[in-house]
Amino acid sequence: MIKDNLEKVQIRINNVNHTQSVTLVAVSKTRSIDELQQAIDVGQQHFAENYLQEALIKINHLKSQNLIWHFIGPIQSNKTLKIAQNFDWVHSIDRLKTAKRLNNQRPKFLPKLKVLLQINIDNEPTKSGVLVEQIDELMTHFENLKNLTLRGFMCIPNPDNSQQSFTKMAEIGKRCPELDTLSMGMSHDLESAIANGATFVRIGTDIFGKRA
Repeated sequence: MIKDNLEKVQIRINNVNHTQSVTLVAVSKTRSIDELQQAIDVGQQHFAENYLQEALIKINHLKSQNLIWHFIGPIQSNKTLKIAQNFDWVHSIDRLKTAKRLNNQRPKFLPKLKVLLQINIDNEPTKSGVLVEQIDELMTHFENLKNLTLRGFMCIPNPDNSQQSFTKMAEIGKRCPELDTLSMGMSHDLESAIANGATFVRIGTDIFGKRA
């Protein structure tokens, strides 16, 4: 099933008219190691996790498989050390304090940690993220964070107006041509996200099925 689902999602990606490279990131939170292995066996390499303790078990168990791990959940201060030590990408940076901690705790023997700013694109009080008007000021600090590479932006849009949210994210991306990554789009709206420049789509349900 997982093999077939991955093929279906890839077909959906390919059917969108786009020029940018798009990477399928499998959102594997709450999924078993066996389910991840089924995806790995057919070539899936990028996996995203929200919950650190669960992720560390999977990362350790699958460490021989040359996977790329993305952290996409909220980041508490007591989690930054393990995130800095174990992940390749962090999508959910929403404050300078978090970026500084990840920078200071990234082991020197690892490549720079690739990071994205999480944008609260719809200015929703219940959501984490940097407000649009805060982006430029926050970005100025990253040239001093030598163990991080700021690559772009992530958003979780309001599902009622995701098209409008993706259009606004596309404008932010165009304002920052030195950055190359937009992480947006999930199972229900990946086509709209890709049409607006998404380079990572984060897919869980349409790969692994509905959660129990």
